[in-house]
Amino acid sequence: MAVQVTDGNFDAEILKSSIPALVDFWAPWCGPCRAMGPVIDELAAEFEGKVRIAKMNVDENPATPSKYGIRAIPTIILFKNGEVVEQITGAVSKSSIKDMISQKALS
Repeated sequence: MAVQVTDGNFDAEILKSSIPALVDFWAPWCGPCRAMGPVIDELAAEFEGKVRIAKMNVDENPATPSKYGIRAIPTIILFKNGEVVEQITGAVSKSSIKDMISQKALS
């Protein structure tokens, strides 16, 4: 299951993570976001211990999405060593996200 992150714990959970971190920026009213939810949870199980998979509700946490220029959701951002290494906007396939993780985070 993906970890829930907030504006308050984003630095500790994501930017200071000892492993790469993938964050799904979403909102409950967003249909494509809801469709991506199970995929994100599956990825969290598959990459447990290798990549931290997290979700952030943009309605409840406006500061972090603003900092990263999130204009549309769902947006998925991959962080490595506290830096953005890749970003995808819109609903995408699980295989696309797995490829991004393999190429950018685990290489």
